[in-house]
Amino acid sequence: MRRRTPASVDRSALNRIATVASLLNGVCGSPVGYRVGVDPVLGIRPVAGDVVSAGVSLYIVAESAYLGVSLTTPVRMLESITVNVVGGSTPAVGMLADVAWKANEHNVGLGIRDLAEPVDADGGSAVDGIEIPVQDDG
Repeated sequence: MRRRTPASVDRSALNRIATVASLLNGVCGSPVGYRVGVDPVLGIRPVAGDVVSAGVSLYIVAESAYLGVSLTTPVRMLESITVNVVGGSTPAVGMLADVAWKANEHNVGLGIRDLAEPVDADGGSAVDGIEIPVQDDG
């Protein structure tokens, strides 16, 4: 489904949260096809690294709330961060969990889907704005 963000949404804020998510979850590729970011590297230090990562991840939640997402979206984002911290804190398996579960990119998608409006089949929308392709998680 194509969606369009209203023109009133702060594009620079969307770019900032997308950049933070990319840095944490997928700044470079790996030989096996997964993108790896700072989150798994921080996860080398179990618990402490995951807490630092979660602190940075909270920026995405705060910025999304500032942009005006509905109340349920930050709650879902916090659930995602919690899963990331718990999974990443598990010794040995934690780093693999951090590589596989890209909580921050998921949270950016949640925020964009909440802010965006569906685009009609003819491409029209009740509000003029910028079109953003969104991958549907389910």
